[in-house]
Amino acid sequence: MNNKLLGRALLILLGYLCGSVSFAYLAGRLWRAIDLRRYGSRKLSASNVHTYFGLGGLVLVGILDIAKAVWPTWLSIRLGYELAVTVWVGLAAMAGHNWPLFLGFRGGRGITTALGLLLCIFPGGVLWMLGWVAAGRLMPHVAAGPALLGFMGLPLFALWLHQPLATVWGCLGMLLLTILKRLEGNRQPIPPQESTWRVLWRRLVLDRDIADFETWARYQPNANERPARAH
Repeated sequence: MNNKLLGRALLILLGYLCGSVSFAYLAGRLWRAIDLRRYGSRKLSASNVHTYFGLGGLVLVGILDIAKAVWPTWLSIRLGYELAVTVWVGLAAMAGHNWPLFLGFRGGRGITTALGLLLCIFPGGVLWMLGWVAAGRLMPHVAAGPALLGFMGLPLFALWLHQPLATVWGCLGMLLLTILKRLEGNRQPIPPQESTWRVLWRRLVLDRDIADFETWARYQPNANERPARAH
């Protein structure tokens, strides 16, 4: 393996390791002494952080999750690597966020880390995704749907703005990672009383296993462990 190839591999590995640092998990442990993988949607995601730590927690964790993708991606640019390598580094950070090495590969959904990658290679894509996320916030019970539509339209938006081919492929990679993570359901088993196909459809479109949003978002492993909600 030559030095250039080794450098690329190490940068991609760095991206994955940075993405594997879950600030949502750390917030749960340090703030409320809970493991968010066992509460609410059981995702180490912005929505679950907002449920338990309010807007302040959402903003703090969101900024840190964006930064953990920005740093290795920016480093790739700073070191002079070609755009394709930079895209792979950012996608590795997103994969680390979705499947964190340190937390049994049970993480978030990657929207914030995708924003970090987009900040470095396609800033217009950040506005595109934020618009769809904002639309989802107006319909919290189906908020995951607009976010998915945002990822689906992102490659076409990049093409429309004449972005480099590597950027377009990177947008397709974000969509693929999002779909895989939703279908995988953070390694949760399919409820035995449910149709497998129905659950997979809900996971893809609604990012949850059951129809009842409130029951899903407020899940508690033990009622006695329930923390007070942040306001």
